Amino acid sequence: MAKQIEGVYERVLECAKEEFLKSGYKDASLRTIAVAAGTTTGSIYTRFGEKEGLFSALVEPVVQEMLQIFCRAQELFHALDRETKISTMPEYSSKSMEYLLDYMYANFDVFRLLLDSSYGTKYHHFIDEMVHVEVESTYRYMEVIGCENIKRGIVTEEFLHIITTAYFEGVFEVVRHNMQYEEAKKYIHMLRDYHMAGFGTIFSPPST
Repeated sequence: MAKQIEGVYERVLECAKEEFLKSGYKDASLRTIAVAAGTTTGSIYTRFGEKEGLFSALVEPVVQEMLQIFCRAQELFHALDRETKISTMPEYSSKSMEYLLDYMYANFDVFRLLLDSSYGTKYHHFIDEMVHVEVESTYRYMEVIGCENIKRGIVTEEFLHIITTAYFEGVFEVVRHNMQYEEAKKYIHMLRDYHMAGFGTIFSPPST
């Protein structure tokens, strides 16, 4: 087996990140990455396999950790009793979104890759995974509190999917717009207030 040269793995990842950010996944060149990293395409294939394996090495750890944190937050919320859920839901939701924002900015380049450079990979629809978890959790919460619009079939999981997707896409716009952290934090707070105000209108049956 060929000896792995120290530092090549890390250089390839750094050069790959720059190439993916510049060209996107589909147009990124392994040859360009290899030259920039001072190695060969054969060396990249040995370490990472195909191009998607290289992209995966950059984003997979962050995606998995984010989903684990997100799912764990939902589990902790649903472990609360009914009255505590009702009284703490807005605050709990707000803190969870702030934590997500901090995580995004701690891994900013990875989220840039996921949002702007992942077309052609399995990660292109990573937001859908978060939306799926959030919709299930929201529907479960609305059933627990006895939401009349759920009972009457006015609010469906499909509708929750639509509004949740819009909310999450809005949240990730702070990365797409390359906002500074403090600006992004202000934006997220405004977006959260807007979302919660609108969301409140579906908890009660229409007056007509």
